[in-house]
Amino acid sequence: MPRFLFATGIECSYPVIGQRDGASVRVDEMEKTGHYRRWKEDLSLVRALEIDALRYGPPYYRVHLGPGRYDWEFTDQVFAEIRRLGITPIVDLCHFGVPDWLGNFQNPEFPYFFAEYARAFAQRFPWVEFYTPVNEMYVTAKFSAHEGLWNERLASDRAFVTAVKHLAKANILATEAILEAQPSARFIQSESSEYFHPSGPDAMEVVRHLNEMRFLALDLAYGTDVYGRMYEFLADNGLTRDEYHFFLDRGVKARCIMGNDYYATNEHIVYPDGSTYICEMFGYYVITRQYYNRYRIPVMHTETNNRDLGTGEKDARIWLEKQWSNLVRLKADGVPIIGFTWYSLIDQVDWDSSLENNVGTVNHYGLCDLERQIRPIGEAYRELIRTWRFEVDNDFPCLK
Repeated sequence: MPRFLFATGIECSYPVIGQRDGASVRVDEMEKTGHYRRWKEDLSLVRALEIDALRYGPPYYRVHLGPGRYDWEFTDQVFAEIRRLGITPIVDLCHFGVPDWLGNFQNPEFPYFFAEYARAFAQRFPWVEFYTPVNEMYVTAKFSAHEGLWNERLASDRAFVTAVKHLAKANILATEAILEAQPSARFIQSESSEYFHPSGPDAMEVVRHLNEMRFLALDLAYGTDVYGRMYEFLADNGLTRDEYHFFLDRGVKARCIMGNDYYATNEHIVYPDGSTYICEMFGYYVITRQYYNRYRIPVMHTETNNRDLGTGEKDARIWLEKQWSNLVRLKADGVPIIGFTWYSLIDQVDWDSSLENNVGTVNHYGLCDLERQIRPIGEAYRELIRTWRFEVDNDFPCLK
């Protein structure tokens, strides 16, 4: 079991979105937040806040130039500094997008070329221990192939199943490739923790389906045999028997830590016609417990902020305390939980529209603002780390 990690992250999304004129544009959060220019300042802030670990994703679309071709210049500089500062990186290799030459997540060649990239990264940085091969597979497939917002911008069950199977396969092949280069690597699979609540009895059937769909990417990645009706859904939408058994026969789960991302936006009231609205009800404890009961592997809280609660610093601190209290209760109740993350280090841009509106709206979700000034929530997080450091370093003796 790895030591407990207090973490943050550099928001590194880079999907392709559509414009009103029909053209496509790459949305690169590290560009929009100034990280490419100010990366040394950002890494120094991690140290100033006394944070152990950094979820960090090199810009995949800029690094992997073609089959067997890479541009490592920027990544080499950043990871040398991460290592010098003693920060533990959790390396996020694919965050909502692919290089232009690979097209999108409907491409069946994506998993194989992505595994090539993962192997090349691990060989270049053999000291890196923790990886998230593909970030939030469920959200990636949902927004790219079911909601029509990103990348292929499709909206069908068949496109969704195709994206999910390619993402989960890419995740498995990348895990295997990294282990060949770095046998001691561990995998923290950051995934959105969702839950769907029925508005009434007549919404129960659609809710049942949605609550099985939320597990689908992890079920495939961890080789979990799905329920009969979910298998029928997969088969009806293009997953073959041989493809299904590829997932059942791969044994990467034993090297994995389940990363659960939780925001107030992760819970939804559902109506009989399938329409939804956001309504936080259960919270991180209940939903993470559901995921843990399904997969029974160690857990890390890998993303949260007060995304749905406005911009007030009081709201942010209350949200931080609430999420931490949920984590402590999970630990007390026997869930092997190994880390906590406020995401992200600096404020984000245009995430209020899930990056669909490329207009430069600053979202005050970070521990620091875009001028690299520590915000009150950053001070609160540092205070929480100092308060709990002895407990987490000694496996929470206060709970025993």
